[in-house]
Amino acid sequence: MEVETSKKKAEYCLEMLEIDKYFPGVKALDNARLQIKPGEVHALLGENGAGKSTLMKILSGQYFPDEGKIIYFGEEIKIKSSSEALKLGISMIHQELSPLKDMTVAENLFVGREPKKNGILDKKKMNVKAAEYLNEYELNVKTTGKVRELNIAQMQMLEIIRAATYRTKVVIMDEPTSSLTDEEVRILFRTIANLKERGVSIIYISHRMEEIFEIADRATIFRDGQYIGTRIVEDVNQDELISMMVGRSVEDIFPKVEVEIKDKILEVKNLTRTGKFKDISFELKKGEILGFAGLIGAGRSEVMNAIFGIEKLTSGEITIEGKPVTIKCPKDAIRHGIGFVTEDRKGNGLVLVRSVLENISLPTLPKMNKGLILKKRSEISRCVEYIKKLNVKTPTPRTLVGSLSGGNQQKVILAKWMMAKPKILILDEPTRGIDVGAKAEIYTLMCKLAAEGMAIILISSELPEVMSMCDRLIVMGNGKIKGEFNRQEILDKEITQEKVLSVAIGGIEDE
Repeated sequence: MEVETSKKKAEYCLEMLEIDKYFPGVKALDNARLQIKPGEVHALLGENGAGKSTLMKILSGQYFPDEGKIIYFGEEIKIKSSSEALKLGISMIHQELSPLKDMTVAENLFVGREPKKNGILDKKKMNVKAAEYLNEYELNVKTTGKVRELNIAQMQMLEIIRAATYRTKVVIMDEPTSSLTDEEVRILFRTIANLKERGVSIIYISHRMEEIFEIADRATIFRDGQYIGTRIVEDVNQDELISMMVGRSVEDIFPKVEVEIKDKILEVKNLTRTGKFKDISFELKKGEILGFAGLIGAGRSEVMNAIFGIEKLTSGEITIEGKPVTIKCPKDAIRHGIGFVTEDRKGNGLVLVRSVLENISLPTLPKMNKGLILKKRSEISRCVEYIKKLNVKTPTPRTLVGSLSGGNQQKVILAKWMMAKPKILILDEPTRGIDVGAKAEIYTLMCKLAAEGMAIILISSELPEVMSMCDRLIVMGNGKIKGEFNRQEILDKEITQEKVLSVAIGGIEDE
């Protein structure tokens, strides 16, 4: 599709034209382009690895293009650093958060623009102004509290407030709702509407299509590093956008396959961790996909952390294949046949400064040793096998995993646990920040593993996902199990998303 001609350049506050970017072994952007109007919400769509994040890192000064030009309010510019982008009024909220955790909330809000009095930091003024911002954007945390004390959703909101309160002309939002509750999403959307009224342009990256149709004016689609086209959102439907993104129609986003559910493999009784969750009891069978739904803070991840040995239990019993087990650390869990794809893939799911190969082989290294010597040939051949199985897009197995897109990083984590061959696999928000094509691949893989007899626990904040892919659904709230439903009830429409939310908030017993 042709972009608008140069005669219409006055329409745009920002144009990125004929952008090329090379990395070792791969051309990440090939003649890419993007045109943004003042005061619009412009969705940037594409599968993981399509080039969206690379283009935005060029715009925010983290990368420099190999070819092409950037025109900003009618003038060609070169952005050489992130600080230079901020001075120009371009700020970016990253999908993977990087707050300064040992600094206070106020210090994080004002980093790089601290108020000073006679050349000295004016802490009082900074805290007062920070409190005003927090109140305006409805984030109820202390300005003097350390950021590491916040949860992921609060950290996300803090990043959004920091970007919105700069003298910003263009804000890049990369998956800004990935860790937010429904109420926090509403607050974000009100913030976006406020920014639009002030003439600020929003470049909005999200894999949640319902968000695109709710807030975006136009959408630009990328595939394999190339510009595919730009559409006015109200003139297209979801299927058209998905087809442009993946190069094919996606008939069924949730390819759930019914498999034989066999013997019980896991049973937990009265699991309790004081202040986190209480009296959690459930069982899991071979071939079953057991879903856990609930609002952020319900205690779902904390329960799974305890089962995997990341957090200590106050009391309770865990039984695997009929035998009581004691799990004090992840090594114990792995030994008992449990794998865990954690919610925070970069924080504790991957070693970002190591290669794809090293990350995949990490849980199975003891099996590949010959005495004290690692059998490298065996390690490489097995890792390459799983890279191919999961269609991980990486230049080589020795590429640093930190340089891959979010979707491919998630596939590396899945490959790691597939190679370890666990009996039980816990998936905590496995498709967070993943595009529709990669989601379908992960869902298909889940069904394949279940058909092979693996027992799977799926935690998801996306109700369509957890309701469509699971054989049973447990709903949690305030650290307790509030209700449980089976797949037939969901298929028969007896259980709806509204019902699940109602139970999460109040519980069956309160109705």
